[in-house]
Amino acid sequence: QVQLVESGGGLVQAGGSLRLSCAASRNIFSINAMGWYRQAPGKQRELVASITTTSGGRTNYAESAKGRFTIATDNAKNTVYLEMHSLKPEDTAVYYCNAVTGMSGAYIYWGQGTQVTVSS
Repeated sequence: QVQLVESGGGLVQAGGSLRLSCAASRNIFSINAMGWYRQAPGKQRELVASITTTSGGRTNYAESAKGRFTIATDNAKNTVYLEMHSLKPEDTAVYYCNAVTGMSGAYIYWGQGTQVTVSS
């Protein structure tokens, strides 16, 4: 089991920045990968960025996030961050932290979500 607790959401003006944090309840080296997803009203949940916790910390970004968002881990704090810059109103969504564990990613865990609202 992995409990994930997100923080850092809020209201920001377009062009602003936010940093989201997700603290995991266990050593992240025991987790295959972690990621951030988002879900806007009336839309499906989509991947924003992901990072492997081993294998050199490979990252993957949605096209909409490339160049603006950065995902990173702090292994000592068992925390994954999402740094978001140049925010746009279309980035408004609930952002969810995700952890994948087990053989072939058999287990997936989700945080409770944190709201990000970008005003124009």
